[in-house]
Amino acid sequence: VPEVASRAHLESMQQVIKQALADAKVGLNDIDAIAVTAGPGLIGALLVGVSSASALSLALDKPLYGVNHLSSHIAVDSLDNEKKLTPTIALLVSGGHTSLLKVNNLVSDIEVLGATIDDAAGEAFDKVARIMGLGFPGGPIIDRTANDGDFAKIQFPRGLSSSSDLINHRFDFSFSGLKTAVSRYLEKSADYKKADVAASFQEAVVDVLITKSISACKESGIDSLVIAGGVAANSRLRQLAVDRCNAAGIKLSIPPIQLCTDNGAMVAALGSLAINHGAKPSQIGIEADSAAAIAQIIW
Repeated sequence: VPEVASRAHLESMQQVIKQALADAKVGLNDIDAIAVTAGPGLIGALLVGVSSASALSLALDKPLYGVNHLSSHIAVDSLDNEKKLTPTIALLVSGGHTSLLKVNNLVSDIEVLGATIDDAAGEAFDKVARIMGLGFPGGPIIDRTANDGDFAKIQFPRGLSSSSDLINHRFDFSFSGLKTAVSRYLEKSADYKKADVAASFQEAVVDVLITKSISACKESGIDSLVIAGGVAANSRLRQLAVDRCNAAGIKLSIPPIQLCTDNGAMVAALGSLAINHGAKPSQIGIEADSAAAIAQIIW
């Protein structure tokens, strides 16, 4: 419920800031700048964050950087290694977004190669987990359940992967048909094994994600792939990406599991990259945008 989320943000904001400073063993005067998610996302929660960050910026006389939530998922990889992120192909895969991106410059130039035309991968995990009676959130539950299953047991469809689909949707994704296929399989198969269904469904999702990502690398001539977002924590996705990228000679980067889901570190990472890139600070009074496109990286 958006209103409940906004209220929770408001009630937790001061304590979270205090805890973050304590964990980092720094004070407010020790920081150089303030970064905040300005979009996309739930507008109420965004407003709480932007208002809080703006107030801190004014009170401390520190520069403010409003950053894109989606780009931040890609930027978080820079916290764990010394590799430069550009140029690279990025697979951004989460509960609400599934996109293939050509990152020419993470601070200023991101090109969308393809995206989901219906459900995002994370939504598909949630919906299939619900119809299987596994619970919520679906991603981690299906991942665990699939460990005891056979991913080759059931041949579920790979969306937008046929020759005719690839003409107009080369790097796009579709998972609504897969969800329907799982639902129909459950209806007609009284003695199905949940682990086999979970593993076969998961394989259909990650197979398409990795296949199209590697194709994007090959066709663009870029031998680097970053996978980011909450679904990047999926164990089968991570393993299949390693195997196929090694076979294709593609350098793969995936953030540690604890940095795949939404977190403050990824916002700070993009803010730091913006500063080092020489990006101008945002103006006080920036407007949060719940539907911001990924091309709007810095406000």
